[in-house]
Amino acid sequence: MRPLSTPLPSLDTLKDQAKRLRARFADEMQPVSHSRALELIAAQYGFRDWNTLHAAVGNRPPFDPWMLGSRVRGSYLGQPFDAEVIGVQALTTQPGRYRMTLHFDTPVDVVTFDSFSAFRQRVSCTVDETGRTLEKTSNGRPHLELEW
Repeated sequence: MRPLSTPLPSLDTLKDQAKRLRARFADEMQPVSHSRALELIAAQYGFRDWNTLHAAVGNRPPFDPWMLGSRVRGSYLGQPFDAEVIGVQALTTQPGRYRMTLHFDTPVDVVTFDSFSAFRQRVSCTVDETGRTLEKTSNGRPHLELEW
């Protein structure tokens, strides 16, 4: 069964994954039909078949950019937070990217050293359709990750 906290890609992204999977099998001289590739993608996301995955995704927009004043939860530089969305803007020059400003309920310490602290209560960031920044920390985690 699929974890509920993991956001699903858009329908177009899923179809693109199926096309690439089909091409990969063809390159290895193991051709699969388009419908079989869709079924394999559905299984990868924990669904019993493509129709079930399609219904779960629907024709919804890929990302709900939360209305102003909405409550969100996530992690910032590895620290958990609860916050209010105080600004959000779809970036027309970068489709699928959103500029967000969050106000944390409790300031987050952005320094990991025991002998020094630096707290932030308001951050602005650019997230993708999954609610994650492209920028990553030295350990490979996104600077900011939203949950829903």
